[in-house]
Amino acid sequence: MERTVPPHETAPSAPGALPVSDVPGPSGTPPVSDVPGLLDGMPRQRGLRETAATGVREPVPGGVHRLHVLRGAAAAPRLRALRPWRLLPTPTGTPFTFGYATLLCLTSLISAHADPALVHALLQGSSTDVAHLVRSPGPVLIGSALWVAGGMTSPFTIAFVLVLTALERRIGSLRTAGVFLLGHVLATLATEVPVGLAVLAGHLPGSSLHRLDYGVSFGVAAGIGALAGLLPLRLRLPLLAAFGSMLLQDLLAFTDPMTNWGHLIALGIGIATWPVVRRRRATGLGPAGH
Repeated sequence: MERTVPPHETAPSAPGALPVSDVPGPSGTPPVSDVPGLLDGMPRQRGLRETAATGVREPVPGGVHRLHVLRGAAAAPRLRALRPWRLLPTPTGTPFTFGYATLLCLTSLISAHADPALVHALLQGSSTDVAHLVRSPGPVLIGSALWVAGGMTSPFTIAFVLVLTALERRIGSLRTAGVFLLGHVLATLATEVPVGLAVLAGHLPGSSLHRLDYGVSFGVAAGIGALAGLLPLRLRLPLLAAFGSMLLQDLLAFTDPMTNWGHLIALGIGIATWPVVRRRRATGLGPAGH
C-alpha cells in the first residue's frame, strides 16, 4: 500500500539529506520548525527567532534590517529640519553672510564707542546722498553698506542674519551677494535720482542733496523678496503679507518717505529675481550647509 506523507513531514529530496524544516540555523541555532510563529522555507525570518537556550533576540538580517534603514532615511529630513543652529551663519556653510555679519559687528562697535564727531564724519562720508553719488558713486555705495542704522539690535539687523543665512544655504554665496547688492544699489539709485531731478527742477531745496543715507535695509528687503520665492506657498504668502504691510505702514506714517519707498522698491527687486534663484535651486547646486 502506498504511504501518504503527513502534512507536517517533508520528504528528503536526496538520500542522506535533511528535511528543510530540520536544517539547523546559523551558529547552531535550532531549526525554524522548532520556533513557534515562524514559517518553514522562509530563511529571512531566522533573525527574528529567539534561541531556546538563552532567549536572546539575534540581529535581524535581510529585509527587516533594510526596513529599519529605510525608516531611518525617511526620518533624516525631519531631524535636519529640527536643527536650530542652521538659522545662524557659519564660516563654511554661509561664508558671505558670516563674513558680512562680522564686519557689521565691528562697524557697530565703532559707532557705539568711538568719538561722536569721528562717527558722524565716517557716516557722512559713506552717505549715498545725491552729492556723494555724483562725485564718487562706487565708494559710497560700498561704504554705505558697511554701517547699520539703529545698531545691531535693530529689526533689519536681525533680519539680515536670518534671511541671508537662509538664502545663502539655498542658492549659494555668489548669488546671495548678487541679490543683496542688486537691491542695495538699484533701490538707492531709484530713490536718490528723483531727489536730484527734483532739486534741479526747483521742487526741492538744495539741502536735499546732502541727506544722511546709509545702512543695509535695502539689501535685506531684496533678500526677503528673493527668499519668499523659494518657500512653499503656505509660508511665502504670510511672509510677503507681513513684511509688505509693515513697509506700507511706515510709508503712510510719512516719517522718511524716500527710505520707505526704497524698501518697497527693494522688495520688488527681490521678487523679480525669482526666475534666477529658483533655477539655481532646481539645479541642486547650492551649498549643502553645515
